[in-house]
Amino acid sequence: MNAQDQKFKIHTLAFYNLENLFDTINDPTKFDEFSPMMALKTNRGKVYKKKVQNMAKVISDIGSEITKNAPVIIGLSEIENRAVLEDLINDPLLLPKDYGIVHHDSPDARGIDVALLYRKKIFTPISTSGHPLKLYDHLSQKRIYTRDQLLISGKLEDDFIHIIVNHWPSRRGGEFRSKSKRVAAAKLNKHIIDSLQTIDPYAKIFIMGDLNDNPTNASVKDILKARKNRKTVGLKGIYNPYESFFKDGLGTTAYRDSWSLFDQILISKPLLEKDFSSFRFYKAGIFNPGYLITKGGKYKGYPKRSFSNEGFTDGYSDHFPVYVYVIKAAEK
Repeated sequence: MNAQDQKFKIHTLAFYNLENLFDTINDPTKFDEFSPMMALKTNRGKVYKKKVQNMAKVISDIGSEITKNAPVIIGLSEIENRAVLEDLINDPLLLPKDYGIVHHDSPDARGIDVALLYRKKIFTPISTSGHPLKLYDHLSQKRIYTRDQLLISGKLEDDFIHIIVNHWPSRRGGEFRSKSKRVAAAKLNKHIIDSLQTIDPYAKIFIMGDLNDNPTNASVKDILKARKNRKTVGLKGIYNPYESFFKDGLGTTAYRDSWSLFDQILISKPLLEKDFSSFRFYKAGIFNPGYLITKGGKYKGYPKRSFSNEGFTDGYSDHFPVYVYVIKAAEK
């Protein structure tokens, strides 16, 4: 890539909801019997192996059109435990990429976590922390257990960056009834961002995840105050490149013939600067090649999911991945 003969280094940072990457072992401490993997009556081992291979295929392809390589960093959701991540990074497609894992066990009732994979030669984690979202049922006052938010701070080559990996509470029970949970998740997110920006107003922060809300919902617009127009983002502000995608009718997951753009990557102002002596945001995308799309039937055009009607479809996920490219001037 050239601009006035300037050459750039380019890397991909991505996020992918893996649609229930569960192992085949029944964990008595979790409700994993509700997972599609545990619902299978036969061939669990074979299905699990193929599911891992399919996830590895997608991860290895994200962003490769321009970078000719797999993402340097990828946030993941709907994974059961560290063991499934180890199987994933040891898949023949990903093994040469030498991925490391950041994973914290969440107290989520369904037994699903968020995690981060990173290519060890390019990114070095310096600190990691899990931030629990404490929600309570308004009638019983019992705690509702959901995913932690995962903060990873480290060096992308020589650049210090922060990544927050999210999987906010679902819309189960309806969007309106569940809205307060995602507003609470956004407030926790904002607290983490504020903490980082108090230490360093110029912190380079990537907020990624399945937010279970669109870019125009209150959690993203009113709590995170994410802006659609990068020119209006203030010093401690947040830019959301996915709001424009959403306004154009694009999405990452579909339900009843309606598209949602729940999977997003938001970025802090310092990543928008035009000084390319360090890594800056270049552009965002939704990864939706033909092989990830259902070809026919009533779900034609939807993401080609892995599980349907209590069986394995040999698909991928009910979400498309999202990604951003960052670029930096290469030394001449």
